[in-house]
Amino acid sequence: MITLMVQIDISYEGDLHCSATHVPSNSILTTDAPVDNHGKGETFSPTDLVATALGTCIATTLDIYNRRTRPDLSLVGLKITVQKEMSTTAPRKIARLSTEIWFPFSKTTDPERILERVALSCPVHNSLCEKVDKPIVFHYRDETSS
Repeated sequence: MITLMVQIDISYEGDLHCSATHVPSNSILTTDAPVDNHGKGETFSPTDLVATALGTCIATTLDIYNRRTRPDLSLVGLKITVQKEMSTTAPRKIARLSTEIWFPFSKTTDPERILERVALSCPVHNSLCEKVDKPIVFHYRDETSS
């Protein structure tokens, strides 16, 4: 079931650059092919946007859940890094999106690790093909990793 349609208008500008307009807000972003694929790497590549979408979707999903269930717990200061790795064999594709999340509070704040499960349930994570390796490592203010 499709619940919401959002239109993105894309214009090819030449020299491997595109301009994409988010029609509802009229926001514009640009892309360039990466250096290792004939581009200049002057801005996000299309596959960089997939990695960006994963990290920002996790943060957004966490805060939506948090606002409903724990409005007293602020996620301000949450940090997420996503490292994108491309395949070295044909066909060219995203092989791995390694994600690390740093929560701005101690692990004892969420002893059942509900927020970790919420992070794993973001729509982008759920939409990516199972052929894409998508490990996530969680860090807390009082620990280095879990």
